Amino acid sequence: MHIKKTRLLTPGPTPLYPPALHAMMASDLHHRTQDFRNVYKAVVTDLKEVMGTSYDVVPFVASGSGAMEASVSNLFSQGDKVIVCTAGKFGERWQSIAKAYGLTQVVVQKEYGQVVTPDEVEAALKANPDARGVFIQASETSTGAMHNIEAMGKTIAKTDAIFVVDAITGLGTMPLKIEDWGLDVVIGGSQKAFMIPPGMAFLSVSPKAWKHNETSKLPRFYFNLKKEAASAAAGESSWTPNTSLILALAEALKYIKGIGMDKLVENAQLLAKATRHSATALGLELFAPSRPGSSITSIKAPAGMDSGKIVKGFKERFGMIIANGQGTMQGQIFRIAHLGYFDFADLFAVIGSLEVILSANGYPVEFGKGVTAVQQVYAEAAGVNQAVKA
Repeated sequence: MHIKKTRLLTPGPTPLYPPALHAMMASDLHHRTQDFRNVYKAVVTDLKEVMGTSYDVVPFVASGSGAMEASVSNLFSQGDKVIVCTAGKFGERWQSIAKAYGLTQVVVQKEYGQVVTPDEVEAALKANPDARGVFIQASETSTGAMHNIEAMGKTIAKTDAIFVVDAITGLGTMPLKIEDWGLDVVIGGSQKAFMIPPGMAFLSVSPKAWKHNETSKLPRFYFNLKKEAASAAAGESSWTPNTSLILALAEALKYIKGIGMDKLVENAQLLAKATRHSATALGLELFAPSRPGSSITSIKAPAGMDSGKIVKGFKERFGMIIANGQGTMQGQIFRIAHLGYFDFADLFAVIGSLEVILSANGYPVEFGKGVTAVQQVYAEAAGVNQAVKA
């Protein structure tokens, strides 16, 4: 009770992989040396492997939003018509970036907690055959909802439009078959399932997207995909890289390769499933029940309770940092993350703490009911019940 460890349970930044953190201590390494080039080349190669693509992967020193901006400034021209799918705060970010660069937007908008459907994307493409691109979130972090990227990608691939996917919380939490599904640009960030601090972004670029680059007339300087891809092939970045994060990412990618990207995804999926079961067991309502993702679980606060009280309770009572709702959902939902370096022991603690916090705020709780739901999901996945019966 008197000692409280800080536990980061937000959808970014996420808990750090310890060997990656230790690797950052060797960052007094000059970036124009062969030693660093070897690390940089390995990072780019490993990113391709874990993302499952032979396409170019271009890193930037930036948050994920920097790579989002790069995908617009490098692949489109002012006035180009694009379809922007928005169902949350980060869909709205696509709108803001497209507006800043003078693109003509056809917006397919859904309420927070809902998703844009493949049929709606197909209808928008048929109504706008001159559309040059489609923008979407694989996983909408502000709501916890997940889009059907596979069905959308296969439809968009039949057109001249390119499919630009913000997968910043999607990578490592859901299957994303870049080449099979026709995903032309897939954007990731360091501080999510890749288990290192914020400050690095990367994106894969398909041959179809590179053709868009050839005709793009928008200005760009720092975020120059063509220049950065050429530098990466030589084992360097065009500008001074974040050497500490490159070293950290090298270690994190080794870890991900060791367990397998599919297992990293499965881990997030199981934790998400257990979180949903525990919330339901406690009588709470899920915010995005139709297509819940695996990066976070969004849960509605009990009637009459501001979700900020729950967020505050986690921090003050247990040193845990969870996320409030974003945008119009602030005060109405709380979000528990389970991407990257999270395990079931973390979740046992989170749900046990949630039970205490809800009870302290006057919500009737049967202690242990939520934790039991998590244990049941773990036991089923690990074969514990079968082993006991045998």
